[in-house]
Amino acid sequence: MQRKRLLAVGALVASASLVLAACGSDNNGDSGSSATPPDNQALQELGANEGQLRVLAWPGYAEDGQAYKNQDWVTPFEQESGCDVTVTTFGTSDESFTKMDSKQYDVVSASGDASMRLVYAGLVDPINLDLIDTYGDIFDDLKDKPWNSVDGVPYGVPHGRGANLLMYNTDKVKPAPTSWAPTWDANSPYAGHITAYDNPIFIADAALYLKSTQPDLGIENPYALDEAQLTAAKELLMQQAPNVGEYWSDAFASIDSWVKERNYIGTTWQYNANYAQGQGAPVKALLPSEGSTGWSDTWMVAHDSPNVNCAYAWVNYITSPGPQAQVAEWFGEAPANSKACDLTKDPNHCDVYHANDAAYWEDVYYWETPTPDCADGRPVTCTSYAEWKTAWDEVRAG
Repeated sequence: MQRKRLLAVGALVASASLVLAACGSDNNGDSGSSATPPDNQALQELGANEGQLRVLAWPGYAEDGQAYKNQDWVTPFEQESGCDVTVTTFGTSDESFTKMDSKQYDVVSASGDASMRLVYAGLVDPINLDLIDTYGDIFDDLKDKPWNSVDGVPYGVPHGRGANLLMYNTDKVKPAPTSWAPTWDANSPYAGHITAYDNPIFIADAALYLKSTQPDLGIENPYALDEAQLTAAKELLMQQAPNVGEYWSDAFASIDSWVKERNYIGTTWQYNANYAQGQGAPVKALLPSEGSTGWSDTWMVAHDSPNVNCAYAWVNYITSPGPQAQVAEWFGEAPANSKACDLTKDPNHCDVYHANDAAYWEDVYYWETPTPDCADGRPVTCTSYAEWKTAWDEVRAG
């Protein structure tokens, strides 16, 4: 969410789940306090594989060849491990939390706006990195981060990442933008043709813009907002709302709007930009001067999974170079495993997605779960995800 997404763009075309809104469960996973995570324990040693595995993933992360016969990295895992895999997909991070709360899955690919909700709800266990052979090859700037670890305790293994970029129609938007400003301006000349991501986590995009343009608000981390900062972000979103022609969550529906030139400017993913350009759309995408939000997904193991050995086998497999290369190209993201870049079919893939460019990612604020404990270290109470969701519902209601 994630994406991103969001939403896994490689398999969106055939996935009806991708137009789902949040599932509507009253349990949204908000920790509601500054409590430490439950005392769940990591697996200490591997045993025999149990013979089955239930994977919960963004579409495109665990392809088995059924939807797209040339995209299959699940079957080789089954043959190698002896674990019979069942894959269930989700369309939003809220949906992923609700499904994990049913305790019917062994592993999940969690985006940063869901991962800590899962941790604080006790739905996932810490992970024993001594049992993860691939971890040494993961890019260092993805390790021990607020969305995959708590006080140095790892809760998963990074999978892939991407940035939420600014895209614009080169025929309609002149001069070429370098800032998010045209999307937030109340008097934007592109009113009615601005597009924005349809999710409470988009509040962070407003906060990031305010961080640059209204420094007196004191925003340091766009996911750590006190009450006044959240109110300011909501007001900016309310100001923007009349100018938004399309709030999007389905990537291919969004791409279609770019191709048909209904969208002039707004948020996108690199994959969307590549695909739209391939369809002849006069568009370009960039990382603006203020930076951007983005996603870094994490493979996490369910608490007390009855198939924990198969779960660890999967995490080892899906974060290894070969599968990482396959998923990154199909899904449209930068792989987390540094060795995957040598295995992509397109030798330029990792350059296009900035996989090896650490400086690029310094300006990307990966999705995090808003919690009352301020992630920027301030000794005040910040707003929770539940409060963000309420604010977003108010924005969308007008």
